[in-house]
Amino acid sequence: MAAENAGAHAPTAGEYIQHHLQHLQMNFSFEGVKQTSIVDFSLFNLDSVFYSIVLGVIGCFFLWAGARKATSGVPGRFQAAVEILSEMVENQAKGVIHNAQSRKLISPLALTVFVWIFLMNFMDMIPVDLIPHAWHTAGPALGFSDYMRVVATADLSTTLGLSCSVLVICLFYNIKIKGLGGWAHELIAAPFGNHWALWPVNFLMQMIEYLAKTVSHGMRLFGNMFAGELVFMLIALMGGGWALSATGVGLAIGHVIAGTVWTLFHIMVITLQAFIFMMLTLIYTGQAHDAH
Repeated sequence: MAAENAGAHAPTAGEYIQHHLQHLQMNFSFEGVKQTSIVDFSLFNLDSVFYSIVLGVIGCFFLWAGARKATSGVPGRFQAAVEILSEMVENQAKGVIHNAQSRKLISPLALTVFVWIFLMNFMDMIPVDLIPHAWHTAGPALGFSDYMRVVATADLSTTLGLSCSVLVICLFYNIKIKGLGGWAHELIAAPFGNHWALWPVNFLMQMIEYLAKTVSHGMRLFGNMFAGELVFMLIALMGGGWALSATGVGLAIGHVIAGTVWTLFHIMVITLQAFIFMMLTLIYTGQAHDAH
């Protein structure tokens, strides 16, 4: 890693972290078109898109390989792991979604979500400077900046994109199960009752509920992964600063101990966050099947 002014001096701790928090971006704005919104929709985080697509393909390949090797005989370790994971998701789905026909789509979807998010979270276990340092050489040579972030779930646009996708699925099942008229009636009749004076209040509460669930769904995953990424950067600074300090040996030892402890703890965090996102996906789609 090198900050933009690394040619003049070594980056400070703040410059190091700031550099690692920058995305590899591409501007899709058109010449002469003025950007008026608060959020700049012309910028795309190419690194998040790239890693999420690659890891999604890898996750689907492993699930496909497990299904392809399924046998009625004694399963191998890989097949057994895939079967245990599939049964776990299916059992969770049965607890919140009582429509067997819907589970044929939602259970595989939840399984894919769990594996996909786990793989994206697992990128946080790769040493902080490994891929960005390699990209520092390759990126400018290809005409890109030397910024690179590998944890797609530490990008708010990724997690909110996932939660918005879940919202679309929930809206689909609301209409499919209840009908367009039934769902529209529910929007104005719940939660306070079907009285014309309460229709505006009911509709406002429904919109707030959908918004709150979608934002919190994405923000929870983003917040945990972003915090974990920051901790790894701070631990990396301990290791990078040992040679510059009179207590360098202590920093080096602390770097190894802190890195090991946080890595072991973070394995549980990344798995738990993938499970929570999957469970909320099941719960929200299950609520779409329930009538108020």
